[in-house]
Amino acid sequence: MVKVEVFTAPGCGKCGRAKDVLAELVEQMGADLYEWREVNILKEMDYAIELGVLSTPAIAINGELVFAALPSSKQLQSALLATRQGARS
Repeated sequence: MVKVEVFTAPGCGKCGRAKDVLAELVEQMGADLYEWREVNILKEMDYAIELGVLSTPAIAINGELVFAALPSSKQLQSALLATRQGARS
């Protein structure tokens, strides 16, 4: 299972869109293959710092920061597919 985290902060204008894009992709690509959660950087600041999150929204896949800004749906889909394919190898 691929674990995806979207890092958000209160008042972040693009964070809602990041969550929506991620939720849509996970549903389309197979909810049984991907697990995702929202990480509020104010509540989990140490974890966000550990991953190198400096701004929101940010997206980590399997504990590695992959996007430090809002990716397009296509960019995120490509990253998710690449991670999934790498897990099969």
